[in-house]
Amino acid sequence: MTPFPILAPFGSARRTLALIVALGLGALTLTAFPGTAAATVRLKDVIDIEGVRDNMLVGYGLVIGVRGTGDSIRNAPFTGQSLIGMLDRMGVNTRGATLDTKNIAAVMVTATLPAFAAQGTRIDVSVGAMGDATSLQGGTLLVTPLVGADGEVYAVAQGPVSVSGFSASGAGASVTQGVPTSGRIASGGIVEREIEFALAELPVIRLSLRNPDFTTARRIAQAIDSRLGLPAARAADPSTIVLTVPEGRRGDIVGLMTDIEQIRVEPDQHARVVIDEKTGVIVMGENVRISTVAVAQGNLTVRITETPQVSQPNAFSQGQTAVVPRTDIQVDQQSDRRLAVLPAGVSLQELVQNLNALGIGPRDMVSILQSIKASGALQAEIDVM
Repeated sequence: MTPFPILAPFGSARRTLALIVALGLGALTLTAFPGTAAATVRLKDVIDIEGVRDNMLVGYGLVIGVRGTGDSIRNAPFTGQSLIGMLDRMGVNTRGATLDTKNIAAVMVTATLPAFAAQGTRIDVSVGAMGDATSLQGGTLLVTPLVGADGEVYAVAQGPVSVSGFSASGAGASVTQGVPTSGRIASGGIVEREIEFALAELPVIRLSLRNPDFTTARRIAQAIDSRLGLPAARAADPSTIVLTVPEGRRGDIVGLMTDIEQIRVEPDQHARVVIDEKTGVIVMGENVRISTVAVAQGNLTVRITETPQVSQPNAFSQGQTAVVPRTDIQVDQQSDRRLAVLPAGVSLQELVQNLNALGIGPRDMVSILQSIKASGALQAEIDVM
């Protein structure tokens, strides 16, 4: 008989191992069943082109016109300083004066600068309160420079803030829906500076895989060579494919990338089980397999019941009334449970089907998977979030 590892229950008052006929469904399970046709995807959905990327912008500004829901100048000194500085630039001297207004709020403004965004292009911006403002409803963002990681100004934002949430309160109750302290300005930013990138002049293009993998990288390189009809691509590492631009396609990088992006490839993946303990979600890849293993499910249940009784003395006995304790202890070792042998090479579909019949909870599944992984029977990586 072929030996196999045995996992036995251990530890008092602890749920140990459940019958391992699946790799896990908690509150929700997402699975990919073997036996289905191999899925192919477009190359553009699994790679990024090095240099073609978005850039994050950030700025600090003021929102005016909020109806008494802005920052308290005393509690948010930066709002007061910003207000004084803005008025100075407008020719209004308020230094030394006591400012007390609730119609202005200091905010952080964020935006994403798309690749190849031309000067004058409009982009969306997001606004979030920094101080103790309770709502930005009805406010307007004043001109705010947006800078990149290098400290240079790439865009300027201004416009009315659109807030989806609201807040209302009275003397005895209040209601808040959504987040009234953050909003969005559609097309509220104007690109003032372009990021130079000479894509058409590149002799070599580097393609980056979003999910690095040796096999996938090689398949992509082979697919590109097959489409172009010449050896132009090579996999430099699991995440990078180096594409040498053919002589006949120099200056036509856009056309070359259009042809390449439509190539369909079959991405490979690692055998991995991802567990989110907070939500009970367990996601498994189709390559997950289990070696021959025997597992038992067992619960050690100890039930203690206290039933105190009153002892009453007989008449004229001069005795005293006393409470006599009565304790009933029951131990359930679930001796009727048996070890179950799971043969090697069980498919994911069989595991899920049997798990659905068991109704094992998410917390039990985490312990089960970790114990089987420790025994060496689970041929997959476990990633607990």
